[in-house]
Amino acid sequence: MFRNLSFARQILPVVALIGLAIAAWLILVGLPDRSVTDPVEQPPKAVGDLANAPRVAGAGIVEPASEVIDIGSALSGLVTDVRVRPGDRVAKGDILFTVDARAAHASLDQANAAIAEARAAIAEASAAQKTARQQLDLYLSLADPAAVSRAEVIRAEGEEAAATSRLGLARARLSGAQSAAAAARTEIERLIVRAPIAGEILAVNVRPGEFVATQGGSGKAFVQMGETNPLHVRVDIDENEVARVALGEPAVISPRGAAELHVKATFVRAEPLIVPKRSLTNSAAERVDVRVLQLIYALPPSDAFRVGQQIDAFIPAKTGAAKSGKKGS
Repeated sequence: MFRNLSFARQILPVVALIGLAIAAWLILVGLPDRSVTDPVEQPPKAVGDLANAPRVAGAGIVEPASEVIDIGSALSGLVTDVRVRPGDRVAKGDILFTVDARAAHASLDQANAAIAEARAAIAEASAAQKTARQQLDLYLSLADPAAVSRAEVIRAEGEEAAATSRLGLARARLSGAQSAAAAARTEIERLIVRAPIAGEILAVNVRPGEFVATQGGSGKAFVQMGETNPLHVRVDIDENEVARVALGEPAVISPRGAAELHVKATFVRAEPLIVPKRSLTNSAAERVDVRVLQLIYALPPSDAFRVGQQIDAFIPAKTGAAKSGKKGS
């Protein structure tokens, strides 16, 4: 039976059919998935009155109304206590953390001891001066100059002068000791780091037992805080779009990656200085060799925004502007 098989007429066609079936299967299996799905992040878009109106777009970042305040230490030393945690609200003057003040307290004790010694010396010199002055006055009040020798008068004058000198020296020592005590108290106060304003603690980068240095450190703030009621956004507007912006008008703000969420922010101010761009959008076509005008807006109360968060903003263009806003590069 096998001797009667023809390769060209029987076997080759079967092999060709099998190869064709395999090729068709591979093509079907290798086709890409062309199903349509919603994007993970919705692109930013203007809403409301700005949806079809001239507008200018920009990217920005959320910040406290006071801006972020980096808290340092006036003096170097070991941290002995940290009183705050991120999220705490503090009043102006509240203690944030303390630095080891044992040396300053020892200096204060020495100064207080010197003050007590100087006051005792003042009391002794004052009593001696009073006695010597009374003795001298008695000698000088005698009607008969021969009643007391000239040597006694000179001795009384010398004792009065010496007591006066000791009194002046004791008073000088008291003043110096009081100045040293004031300096020690000032140093103790400088080792207590307090909140410069009322606000919220944003970050705490120091722990008890760590050494804080006033200079030559890592440059990282020990505590960061700011007034977060209200929050502000700092929007970068490309310098080429500055002339089109309607300053003073409210802006539509959306969190980055959540275009469906949007709020109307109130204009606060425009920074007077045009600065190099620092807030990036991570777009492949983004230009970084531009300068921007920074506009500050106040956000209404909302749980959708956090300090440091990136946002997208749409701002009305001046009346008559024909060119529709594009997102700032």
